[in-house]
Amino acid sequence: MRGAMLRINDISYSVAGRPLIVNASANIPDGHKVGIVGRNGTGKTTLFRLIRGELALEGGKISLPNRARIGGVAQEVPGNEVSLIDTVLAADIERAKLLAESETAHDSARIADIQTRLADIDAWSAEARASSVLRGLGFTADEQKMPCSAFSGGWRMRVALAAVLFSQPDLLLLDEPTNYLDLEGALWLESYLARYPHTVLIISHDRGLLNRAVGSILHLEDRKLTLYQGNYDTFAETRAARLAAAESEAKKQDARRAHLQSFVDRFRAKASKAVQAQSRLKMIAKLKPITSPKEAALKRFTFPEPEELSPPIIRIEDGVVGYDGKAILSRLDLRIDQDDRIALLGRNGQGKSTLSKLLADKLDLIQGRMIKASKLRVGYFAQHQVDELHIDETPIDHIRRMRPNETPPRLRARLGGFGIGADQAETLVGKLSGGQKARLSLMLATLDAPHILILDEPTNHLDIESREALVEALTAYSGAVILVSHDMHLLNLVADRLWLVKDGSVNPYEGDLESYRQMLLNGDKAQKPAKAKAPRKRPSRDAILALRQEVKRCEQRLEKLNDMSDRIAKKLADPRIYDEDRVQEATGWQKKYSEVMDGLERAEALWLKAQDKLERAEG
Repeated sequence: MRGAMLRINDISYSVAGRPLIVNASANIPDGHKVGIVGRNGTGKTTLFRLIRGELALEGGKISLPNRARIGGVAQEVPGNEVSLIDTVLAADIERAKLLAESETAHDSARIADIQTRLADIDAWSAEARASSVLRGLGFTADEQKMPCSAFSGGWRMRVALAAVLFSQPDLLLLDEPTNYLDLEGALWLESYLARYPHTVLIISHDRGLLNRAVGSILHLEDRKLTLYQGNYDTFAETRAARLAAAESEAKKQDARRAHLQSFVDRFRAKASKAVQAQSRLKMIAKLKPITSPKEAALKRFTFPEPEELSPPIIRIEDGVVGYDGKAILSRLDLRIDQDDRIALLGRNGQGKSTLSKLLADKLDLIQGRMIKASKLRVGYFAQHQVDELHIDETPIDHIRRMRPNETPPRLRARLGGFGIGADQAETLVGKLSGGQKARLSLMLATLDAPHILILDEPTNHLDIESREALVEALTAYSGAVILVSHDMHLLNLVADRLWLVKDGSVNPYEGDLESYRQMLLNGDKAQKPAKAKAPRKRPSRDAILALRQEVKRCEQRLEKLNDMSDRIAKKLADPRIYDEDRVQEATGWQKKYSEVMDGLERAEALWLKAQDKLERAEG
């Protein structure tokens, strides 16, 4: 293994007297890609500031190799008149200095040194590399020549990201970089980071990124750092097994303590038993308390249930939509039913937001017609709505404006259904975290129990537990969902139809999300045209019986695997298996557990596929 790029040795740091990190240690080997995870507020961003030396440690030491360059994304690129490409090129400070010096140097030896070093750092291909990074993050060749002042804050954040990626520091620190990227930009970044030649630390709640772009997970919890080998899913499985073991041991310890205490309570008053009672009191005192690591309670979302409408709820025929009479999308022929779960794919600027606004009644058709079910209610959530909340008001003030006749307990209950607790309900919005603001906006968007919910990047600022809770809520929700998101994990679990917004039109995408990802990584090569479908022939009785048998086999397989996972979990819950002389055995069972969970996931997918085939055949 290569030497450590970063050594974090026994560090401690407090904020306003509150210990945030205490005696934490971790070694990050050179060239490793590491995802940093932990609940919001545990100190992940503070750790980055400590590594950069912006904050002074209270104890311990952080070491880096001599002359190692640390890089992170600037708060934002200033809105000046410098072009995007020149802004990114300027980020390689050594190259810029050498080029400037090459213009004025007269000493032949120095000129030779400069030219050698420029060749070493591949200075002559710099413009092509900078352009490639900008293109990956969504900027066309023409846009790269435009001044930074022509772009909004979110796009300038992409330029700042492009600049640090291009400068290729020895230690790259990225804090939630996908929050200002679309799906296409996020997938490009995953691929880029996987190939990045140096060490990367990335704070992220994006499971797709943490599964595909990193090889280790650094977990910040209970003020300590723990480094796990493997991607996020491996970390989650290993930690789940540890939690199960800690939980089991804690229960045994509690039972033992209760048993001893009951003896003391019964016999403390009896002189003949006093000595035994005292000895048991000492035993209770010696029992080391076992606290299972604090798990974030599932931060729920509770969407109100709409009544059922006759299908379709929206039908668009030969539609054209755009701005100021100029068409962005044409030839729209779309149908949405109440049980649809549709993900909108397509690069930025192709019209995903335009289509969302049309469906949300925030834009009218220029041509064509849109037929909507009577009594249709639409909920719309987009990032700009989070930014438009009144920062000098509380969440209770916001909801009271929309429900003036409801009692305070009812209003608080509504907020509680979106994980906004009693304290936060009375806190000024300006003091809430990004995740809490997003929850408030989501609650306001769904207040009227919409029949269709349009979500534009709903997971920005939500931690992993909140994202899982959002998946649960959307799965249980009985309305239609239109989803624009860079979070592939969310799209995979929620969407069952894909629409590609491209070249001024919207069409069903026949592949799955993985094939879309591959298409993007392969340079957007054109898809093969879908073959015309032959008229549907009703399957024979024998074929239907065979499909039913297949479903039954899948169910039996699932039952068997569930039984195996329960047995292994019980094994892993036995604390004795973690004794020093049984480390190999524990590792073997953890590996087995991981294999069974993988098999379970595949078996569930096969069962869903078989069930779907049977429903279509019987349909």
